[in-house]
Amino acid sequence: IAIAPITTTGDATQDRPLSEIGGKGLFTKEINLAQLEGRAEVAVHSAKDLPGVMTSGLEIAAVPAREDARDAWIGAGDSLADVPRGARVGTVSLRRRAQLLAVRPDLVPVELRGNVDTRIGKLRAGEVDAIVLAMAGLRRLGREDEVSFTFGLDEMTPAAGQGSLVVQTRTGGAEATGAPAIDDDASNRELRAERAAVVGLEADCSSPVGIHARHQGDVLV
Repeated sequence: IAIAPITTTGDATQDRPLSEIGGKGLFTKEINLAQLEGRAEVAVHSAKDLPGVMTSGLEIAAVPAREDARDAWIGAGDSLADVPRGARVGTVSLRRRAQLLAVRPDLVPVELRGNVDTRIGKLRAGEVDAIVLAMAGLRRLGREDEVSFTFGLDEMTPAAGQGSLVVQTRTGGAEATGAPAIDDDASNRELRAERAAVVGLEADCSSPVGIHARHQGDVLV
C-alpha cells in the first residue's frame, strides 16, 4: 500500500471562516480529484467533512466502528455552569456557537482555526479561555487527558458524522479495494441517516445544525 499525502485547500487556508471560502468541500476537493484521475484508489475522510451530496463518480465504501461522537471542552471550568462569565471560547463551528450561546449568552466566541495542537497552543498562549473540539479527534491523537469536561449528546448535539470515518472509493470500485471488510453496519446506518437529514434540511456549513442518530436495540433513533 502506498500512502499519498495531500494538503487540501481547507488545510492550507487558516485565516478565514469556512463559510466564506467554500465550505466543507474544501477539505475533500483535491482528494476527490486525485481519485477521479486515478492517482488514488481509496480516501479516508472524517465523515463530518464530507458535503451532504457525494461528488459524482465517488461513493462511501465503508464506515468503520464509530468513535465517541461527543464534543469536549478544554479550558476554564469543570462544567458549563462553572465556566467564568464572559469567557472567550475558540471555535469555528456555527453549530457549537449557537448551542453554547443558547445556554450561556455571556460567552464570547472567538474564531479559531488550525489542527488540535495549534488550537491547544493558542489556548495555552492565552488567546482564548477555552476551546471546544470533537472528542473523537482527541482520543485518536491520545490527547483526551486535555479535556476538562464533555457535553452530553442531548446537551450539545454533534455535527452529522461526528466521530465517524469514511472510506471513499470510485463508484463501483469498493469490492476491489477490500474496503467493505472494515465496515460496521450500525455505524454505517447512523451516518447515512444523519447525512440524509442534512440533505433534507438543505443545510451546509453556514447552517448551525446538529444531528445525531444512535441505535437503541434494533431501532435507529
